[in-house]
Amino acid sequence: MNVPLLDLQPQMIRFREEILQAVTGVIDSTQYILGPRVTELEQEIADYCGVNDAVGVSSGTDALLVSLMALEIGPGDLVLTTPYTFFATMGSILRVGAMPLFADVEERSLNIDPDRMAELLEEDRRGSCRIKAIMPVHLYGQCADMEKIIPLAARYGIPIIEDAAQAIGAECPFVEQNGSVQWRRAGSMGLSGCFSFFPSKNLGAIGDGGMVVTRDHDFAELLRSYRNHGAEPKYYHSHIGGNFRLDPVQASVLSVKLPHLEQWHQQRRANSAVYHSLFEKAGLKNNPVILPESVYSDIVGAKAQDFHIYNQFIIRVPRRDALRDCLQKHSIGCEVYYPVCLHKQQCLAANGYGDLSFPVAEQAAEDSLALPIYPELSDEQQTYVVEIIARFFQA
Repeated sequence: MNVPLLDLQPQMIRFREEILQAVTGVIDSTQYILGPRVTELEQEIADYCGVNDAVGVSSGTDALLVSLMALEIGPGDLVLTTPYTFFATMGSILRVGAMPLFADVEERSLNIDPDRMAELLEEDRRGSCRIKAIMPVHLYGQCADMEKIIPLAARYGIPIIEDAAQAIGAECPFVEQNGSVQWRRAGSMGLSGCFSFFPSKNLGAIGDGGMVVTRDHDFAELLRSYRNHGAEPKYYHSHIGGNFRLDPVQASVLSVKLPHLEQWHQQRRANSAVYHSLFEKAGLKNNPVILPESVYSDIVGAKAQDFHIYNQFIIRVPRRDALRDCLQKHSIGCEVYYPVCLHKQQCLAANGYGDLSFPVAEQAAEDSLALPIYPELSDEQQTYVVEIIARFFQA
């Protein structure tokens, strides 16, 4: 049986005619740069996230980059972030001339640890005050602990740029004094929230695309200027921006898909539940296979099933590389996200980052493995995946 890590064909077959019609509409309009399709999608995404403004950009990476540029972060500055994420998080920081300051991640969620952040923020305040932004990542489709991170940022007067590339539609709980829970969507909690529409994301384009959302209208206007070479008005440049515009073809495709996003989230959650049941029946759950969990369930109970969007379904196992080879031999797609922590990347070797230690992140890089979780995955395919994993550990 063939079980790909991601199969986009069923989705494309279902929406093929609608997508072709939308793309043809852009072609026939001859409005190929920004225009009404981009504006419409921006409003749709802003409404979906519960914010005032959304600014379409060329990729999730550029969403991070333009946010940093608009804050005028540059050489000599630090951005507090996680060492365990995709390179673009750190790459955007380095591209503006700043440097990353890493805090280790939490064991359960693998998101940045607010307690480690607090230590670094206090140390920075007593010293050079170089931290100019905080960039938490909502890894694999689950929000970082923003209920703790937001007060930290406020205490030190530091803006938050949410890297929500993997997390559009994920939710974070905020417990009120009366015990009620208020839910806020990824991207809506900081100064800016940055999304990727890379084809593998839950909401994926047919190429690159991204979006920055914000509650601050003035900041949104600044972002719109920066995405267009810093021009405001046309041909007048008070600052240096870039060419970060979202393509209207991609915007038209995303507008077709967006109304179905919540259904796809629910299907991914259902697939997660099937995995949990199958691994438990196989006697593998917790030992030797650690399964991803909804980390806020201790706080909010049953509602916790609704906040994780499972952009990736990450298990943690001993002998990870051998298991990966076994699964691939049996035509099961799997991937390591991520095999090298950011502080260990070669591009930072000259800066002494390799001598730093973040044990939780480093262990995750050794034992984490992504299994197929896409919405159209069948129970039969999931059963096959777990059977092969069971055989591997029973051999």
